[in-house]
Amino acid sequence: MDQETFTRQLKAEGFDEVTSNSMPACKQNDAHAHPYEVRAMVTQGEITVAIAGQATTYHAGDIFSMASGCEHTELCGADGVSYVVGRKHA
Repeated sequence: MDQETFTRQLKAEGFDEVTSNSMPACKQNDAHAHPYEVRAMVTQGEITVAIAGQATTYHAGDIFSMASGCEHTELCGADGVSYVVGRKHA
């Protein structure tokens, strides 16, 4: 799926905030949660997201989701990560 199609899909599914974001190489975010649902598509680089002790690495073109309040950690790859993210606020 391309970035434009993904963005249209997010808006059609009620994600009220859609933005592009990036994080630098090897950036690590300790356990945290967001007060909104998340769906993101990696556009460059990679990110490893760990939920309940299970880590999954996402690369360009991969899509991942998290429910509101889902505690997770994040670790960016050696080249950082860029992504399009939709946030659905309750």
